[in-house]
Amino acid sequence: MKRIVSLLWALAVIFSCGKPGGGEDEPEVPEAPSTITVSPESLSAQREGGTFSLSVKAPTRPGISSDVSWVSITDGTYKDYSITYAINVQAYGDYGSREATLTVTAGTLSKTVTLTQQGREYVETNVEINKNLVTPNPTEGANDLYGFLMENYGKKCISSVMADVNWNTKIARAVYQNTGKYPAMNCFDFIHIYVPENNWINYSDIKPVTDWHSAGGIVSLMWHFNVPLSESTQVKTDGSGVTCSPDKTTFKASNALKDGTWEHDWYIDQMDKVATIILQLQEQGIAAIWRPYHEAAGNYYALQWSGSAWFWWGAEGPEVFKALWNDMFSRFADKGIRNLIWVWTAQNQNGNPSAYGSDEAWYPGDDKVDIVARDIYGSTTDNVVLDFTSLQNTYNHKMITLGECGRGSSEFPALSGIWAGGGAYSWFMPWYDSGATMVSWNWWKAAFDSGFVISREDLPEL
Repeated sequence: MKRIVSLLWALAVIFSCGKPGGGEDEPEVPEAPSTITVSPESLSAQREGGTFSLSVKAPTRPGISSDVSWVSITDGTYKDYSITYAINVQAYGDYGSREATLTVTAGTLSKTVTLTQQGREYVETNVEINKNLVTPNPTEGANDLYGFLMENYGKKCISSVMADVNWNTKIARAVYQNTGKYPAMNCFDFIHIYVPENNWINYSDIKPVTDWHSAGGIVSLMWHFNVPLSESTQVKTDGSGVTCSPDKTTFKASNALKDGTWEHDWYIDQMDKVATIILQLQEQGIAAIWRPYHEAAGNYYALQWSGSAWFWWGAEGPEVFKALWNDMFSRFADKGIRNLIWVWTAQNQNGNPSAYGSDEAWYPGDDKVDIVARDIYGSTTDNVVLDFTSLQNTYNHKMITLGECGRGSSEFPALSGIWAGGGAYSWFMPWYDSGATMVSWNWWKAAFDSGFVISREDLPEL
């Protein structure tokens, strides 16, 4: 059974001192504590007064991360006081208990105590992930990749990055340059597939993808499906004249599925372009995670204001969206595409059910979806965990993943805390940001150091 190990040691540090009496007979004030006691539950140091420092060294060993490595307290007053602080030490892996030590020093005194970490389950025992891909007769590579995801689900979390705009691995290289490790997965976007003949992007050149795959990386694909602003708009070689936003175009999603409309002509042309590239990858033996039509519901179920979809493919509601999904699924199958793992992205709820309703009505169905994703920016550890739990309970036969993530008004919560709380996402994918990602390099380093995050260097041959 998939297990996670976590423990919160709350250490109450209580210093007590007597205020010295007056007069010429006042004794000399000692410069260090007279006694020090420590246990797994509490710590205290007693003194009569004076100035000293107390330092707490948190447990460290492979597979254990600590939110606090050192705590130092220095006091030079004669007042009575108490200080409370916490050290959170977490270990990950498929095992039960482990031991670590906590060492406390104050002045010349030192005490060490052994601490035991207990394991607990974090995935419901009734979760049974579908073992077969929804694509009919999938390629061997697709089956192998899906098998790898299932094998590690709940035990390890796969690292991933979003490409810088489109068809490259620049952000993955930046992660390596700043952490010493490559992310395991790189996500490429067909966002500029619509651009007419030009000299700045060529999706037919699949070398960026094949190079990444040859280096051992997992390939992920998505599509910001752009459409013209109107029927009469001329799409230019610089990429202007298109949008994904429903409020900036006259393009109707329902018309994309109707013969004889300009929307249908554009839709089929773009679909054929993308399918051609995917087939080229298939011919090279490359399987890919495929996340189309993401975040379809958008703010459609926002409860605190009048909500609407963020992208044109969700602008006419769930039934039209599912018709688009089903049409793509069928067209790709008819073209012989068998190398994809299909990922549906639930709305960006950010773990806040009081602000957003459920978008279950948009789910294309068990026979059209392999994995369910959530895109989360900002938020808190508890809310990110809540998103995982709610999705796993709703789709308890599908793996749940963090399709996109990144900072909001503050840094995205640490992955160690998310996993400690039970948010066992299959992978995480920070969005790109000015040559970096929407999480800091320190966030990345902590993730790689956690002991449960898979880098490209950790991958088997897929």
